[in-house]
Amino acid sequence: MEIEDVDLLVVGGGKAGKTVAMDLARAGRTVAMIERSMIGGTCINVACIPTKTLINSGRVLDTIRRAGEFGISGAEDPRMDLTLLRHRKEDVVETMVRGQFSAFTGSGMDFIQGEAKFTGPRTVEVTVNDGGVRTLRGTDVVLNLGTEPLLPPIDGLAESGVQTSNTLLELESLPGSIIILGGGYVGCEFADLLNTIGVKVTIVQGGGQLLAREDKDIAAAIEQNFTDAGITLRLGARAQSIARAADGTVTLTLSSGDTVTADDILVAVGRKPMTEGINLEAAGVERDDRGFIRVDEYLHTTADGVWAAGDAAGTAQFTHASYDDYRVLQTNLAAKNGTGQPRSTVGRLIPYSVFTTPELGRVGLGERQARDAGHNVRIAKMPVTAIPRARTVGHLEGAWKAVIDRDTNKILGAALLGTEASETIAVVQMAMLAGLEYTAVRDAIITHPTMAEGLTLLFTPAYLED
Repeated sequence: MEIEDVDLLVVGGGKAGKTVAMDLARAGRTVAMIERSMIGGTCINVACIPTKTLINSGRVLDTIRRAGEFGISGAEDPRMDLTLLRHRKEDVVETMVRGQFSAFTGSGMDFIQGEAKFTGPRTVEVTVNDGGVRTLRGTDVVLNLGTEPLLPPIDGLAESGVQTSNTLLELESLPGSIIILGGGYVGCEFADLLNTIGVKVTIVQGGGQLLAREDKDIAAAIEQNFTDAGITLRLGARAQSIARAADGTVTLTLSSGDTVTADDILVAVGRKPMTEGINLEAAGVERDDRGFIRVDEYLHTTADGVWAAGDAAGTAQFTHASYDDYRVLQTNLAAKNGTGQPRSTVGRLIPYSVFTTPELGRVGLGERQARDAGHNVRIAKMPVTAIPRARTVGHLEGAWKAVIDRDTNKILGAALLGTEASETIAVVQMAMLAGLEYTAVRDAIITHPTMAEGLTLLFTPAYLED
């Protein structure tokens, strides 16, 4: 079969891959991008966009239920209409997918929907969804393959028809109760949402706390919020087997011998890279023992001219991190052709947020991480009740915590648990990127009353440990 040569061949249309493809196509380079199924990538179709759309609807429902607190009457007995909720989610997703398709075709790239498989160095055979087979070879190749929900080897799991974060988005009716296996970001966000809309939720987490990467005090605050909201927590409990009964109920047996029964179960124990079945070996691309693509600090794989980005390359599994991978790729592809200097991924400051209610905004090092790294640490911590804006919006839950290097007065990291934390954490991130001492944030004139203004309180002596 005749080989079609292009300047850039992108396999997988996630954030990094699709953005660099459009950039180079607009610049007049010959670009082909192959996407198997989800136009726009995981984020738009089954992750960030649909889940945060649903979470926002849950928050609206919660606010309406509290209408009396805000001086509003006549909002008795609000409830979630699952059909309308699903329509809203689908409308948001479909609108963004259409926009992505137009952007792809409008950029001048050759956008191919089909299944790619490597047949040799920088060369793929594509079984096109609409029929036919094409063979393409890129001077450079970018792999942006993404991840999918991980189903662990638990006895009975495969036969029990469990839910994942993908399938749960398509439910046509709500279970009365659900077990969520996994207390990470995905598990916590779905637990909060489902509990809000009336599902009885039990989280089973193998570790001793929710959100294993967080400091114990922050995790404990989230756990208390969940418990107060009626969510049952089974921490330090490992799943041994899963069985679905004839009536549809699911029983999870724990290593302790205890059992938990519910109408359904959501498995949210992590994600695995979608690197199987593409024959990366033929391209000379190596994977680690978990299936992630091996890359160096410049996102170059073990094969000449082949780059990888996003989740499947081991980048932090956030869309904004994948977007920065695009910047790295863009710079390094130009540097390869003699323009500018290469850019590394080392030392990137990547924030993230967990969209529970209240939200958790995180950047940099936690206290435990900072101490383990040998920093002379000073802690600033205060309750959200101290922030005037929190009182005006009626959300007093949570606490803010910042980690400071005692020797330099630089901010090492922060965990903001409270309303609007996903927005406020960017202020801390900017201060860290600028290398500011915490006193510069404390003494800044920040608009009143906003949540960001709380940072001028957090770093005062009242909340700083000696």
